[in-house]
Amino acid sequence: MAETASRFTLGRLRLAVQIVMLFVTVYGGTLVGYYTAEKISKALPALSCAYDKLDGAYCVLIPTQHQLHHRVGEAIAQAGQFALSMVIPLAFTFLSFYLFFVFLNKAFCGWICPLGTLQDLAYRLGRWLKRPFRGLSDKAVRRLRPAKWLMLVVLVLALPLMAGLGVTPHVTGDAFCQVCPSRVATTLLTGDTTQLTINQKGALDFAFGALANTLFGFVFVAALAVRQPFCRICPLLALNAAFQRLSPMRLVKREHAKCDKCGICTKACPMDIPEIHREHGAKAFNEDCTLCGRCAEFCPDDDVIQLKFGPVRLFGSSRAYYKARAKGESPQGEIKAVHWVKKMESTNA
Repeated sequence: MAETASRFTLGRLRLAVQIVMLFVTVYGGTLVGYYTAEKISKALPALSCAYDKLDGAYCVLIPTQHQLHHRVGEAIAQAGQFALSMVIPLAFTFLSFYLFFVFLNKAFCGWICPLGTLQDLAYRLGRWLKRPFRGLSDKAVRRLRPAKWLMLVVLVLALPLMAGLGVTPHVTGDAFCQVCPSRVATTLLTGDTTQLTINQKGALDFAFGALANTLFGFVFVAALAVRQPFCRICPLLALNAAFQRLSPMRLVKREHAKCDKCGICTKACPMDIPEIHREHGAKAFNEDCTLCGRCAEFCPDDDVIQLKFGPVRLFGSSRAYYKARAKGESPQGEIKAVHWVKKMESTNA
């Protein structure tokens, strides 16, 4: 039973889903055609970057910025047809996002997001290269948390709206996309290097381009030693967090006497969330959680931590599963050496 558990793990299932979705989100448009991909993007605006010409669908932050820039801001500025020009388009953008979100909650971040997958792969490369692991302290985690909300309010909401009002330059109409490392990463995967170039039309264009390249380089160098560096400040995680209590997909943790002395779940968490160790109930499902399930995989007690969709248990912690999982990998993701001789001896026996 332990041998079966070591072969088939939630972590391996998640990695397989991530790899499949990475190809779908980056190359999906080539499979269904650009026309169909564009139609899909309007129905499910939460998959990949619009800057990628082979995209399968668009990130929800793109239509949000577009509506604020070209509809909301301009409608307010012109003070005409307010409901038709602003409320309805924006409502449809968020409605399509929520319908998609209901089924995934923040599992989009942990299982589907192409940038999240690339950061995971970079971190695995760092383990292979024996790079030193850098976990964030509780204090550092709490200090970083407001950053994603600041990114959401300023870059995704305020600047596009102000561009529509004519207060800020046109380039701020998609301010977040101008600096988003996913835009650079996914387009590079398609062989398109144009997003690495820096626009020199104006000082602000140049600043955005320089910041985008700097952030892209920093994220992937940091990802060799730190788990999910950009996810900690990503505005999409903040947008998901604002709706997380409305979805039936969630993380559940029951109170357990051993939790005070354990803490393995926080060590396993790619986001270094201390609440999963110290809290239970709703407080354990923190705003930074991406529903990756590693805390449940590395919890050494039965059903203390579960991933659930409504009343349905999708996955729960198990002592037997933990023992089998811990033989091959540490909570921080360090791959343990496989003792092939012992394995062959047990097979021959």
